[in-house]
Formats: sequence, C-alpha cells, structure tokens
Amino acid sequence: MHELYLAQSILNIVQEYAAKQHFSKVNSILLSFGRLSCIESRSLQFAFEVQAKNTLAENASLGFNIQSAVIHCFSCAKDLEVETYSAICPKCGGEEVILTGGTEELRILEMDVD
Repeated sequence: MHELYLAQSILNIVQEYAAKQHFSKVNSILLSFGRLSCIESRSLQFAFEVQAKNTLAENASLGFNIQSAVIHCFSCAKDLEVETYSAICPKCGGEEVILTGGTEELRILEMDVD
C-alpha cells in the first residue's frame, strides 16, 4: 500500500510549507494525479486521515483532480480518452498508439490554510 508513503510525503511537504509560511492549520488540500498512476484515492484518503492525527493537517479534507488517460493513435490521428491502456486504438483498432496522458505523478495543487 504505497498510499501510506504518499500520505506521509504530503504531510512532510505541508510541514515544510508551514515552517516557511507560518500557518498553523490546514483546512483542505487539492491533489492532482493521473488515472493510470496506480493511486487509489480512497486508500490515500484513509492513510492521510490516520497519519494526520495530531498534526496541523488533522481533519483537513483532501480533494482529487484525476487526470484522464489519453492515447494518440497514429493510424486515425486521434487523441482519445481511455479507461485502461491496451495499446490498441478503441476507435479504429490500430496498433500504433502512444500514451500521452494519465500517468502524471501526485502533485499538490492547492492548500487552504489558517
């Protein structure tokens, strides 16, 4: 469950920002990651809640901006959103496709703090 590690990394980043920006409470955090990045948002939410206890992020809510998985097909020259990556174009059946979106790493987009 790599979400435990991710939750701790988020808290470490929050602590670094708190030391620099002098805030004492985190109300919410908006995160972004790609659909194919193997992050389970419910597991991350749970891990964050457990690890945030007795920190300045305790009771902070997490929001998720999940980037769609996108392929480009060279056969039909289309960019298509896909649920999973299968290396075959769902539109034309072409096998010359490249994954162009959905693998983005976890990023903190916003934090609401006091």
